[in-house]
Amino acid sequence: MNFADTSRGRPFSKDPAVVTFKGRYLLYCSLPPFEDGRANDGWRIGIAESQDLDNWQKVGELAVVQACEAKGFCAPGAIVLNDKVHLFYQTYGNGAKDALCHAYSEDGISFTRNPENPIFRPTGDWNCGRAIDADVTIKDDKLLLYFATRDPDFKIQMLGVAEAPLESDFGVNSWIQTCNAPILKPELAWEQECIEAPALCQHDGRFYMFYGGAYNCKPQQIGVAVSDDGLNWQRLYDEPILKNGTPDAWNAHESGHPFLFTDTDGSMHLFYQGTNTMGKTWYLSRLPVFWKDDHPTLGS
Repeated sequence: MNFADTSRGRPFSKDPAVVTFKGRYLLYCSLPPFEDGRANDGWRIGIAESQDLDNWQKVGELAVVQACEAKGFCAPGAIVLNDKVHLFYQTYGNGAKDALCHAYSEDGISFTRNPENPIFRPTGDWNCGRAIDADVTIKDDKLLLYFATRDPDFKIQMLGVAEAPLESDFGVNSWIQTCNAPILKPELAWEQECIEAPALCQHDGRFYMFYGGAYNCKPQQIGVAVSDDGLNWQRLYDEPILKNGTPDAWNAHESGHPFLFTDTDGSMHLFYQGTNTMGKTWYLSRLPVFWKDDHPTLGS
């Protein structure tokens, strides 16, 4: 798989999220502003469909609906609940005031916004109040919402988590922040000053999180952590499970922003973004995920 939307005048798709829904695979991703400087333009969420996870065709994108989306919105996390696709995504262009939003769809294409958007931003003196890069997973009767934020100096990117009842409307009052410190922050040399883009899955009763280490094109690479409760995390490896590519590869400058998709047959796939132009163009790809002794490995 090697996919990029070209509607903005260059190949450019970031931040993948994938679901299977009503007989097709749906891919949600970030699209940049147009290059011609048009008015009221900003980041958007594009939608593509596939029958085989390899060949994708664009079928739509989300337009601005609410005031909080006016400067841009992107980086979707996606999950199917009660026969609806739910997106958790971020506002963009507001600095420390960027926050997470929620929308749902009965067809996977047309989305109804949560009227309370934005529905979550973190609190506490350990962060700046910003929330981006949402991903969700189910724990018992709760939906766990993972996010990236920054320290009060807006320098170090790190992760936090909140929860809401599965039967709630996921509005502002549904969420309880369940951490009073980062659940994962950069510590290893290759992570530099950033851990972001949490990507969750569950395997044999444990929670696993793939994540992007280092800011874009530094290069960002992908690591893995494990947890028994979804709150306390330990790294599985000191090195990335997926590094950036060789100098002549399509992902020479990054393999980043992961998303874990589990198909109906139980197979698992790692979707991620890559660039060899220092971020001028971005493509999406995927690799199969296999398990050995409770440790994930990547196929080719």
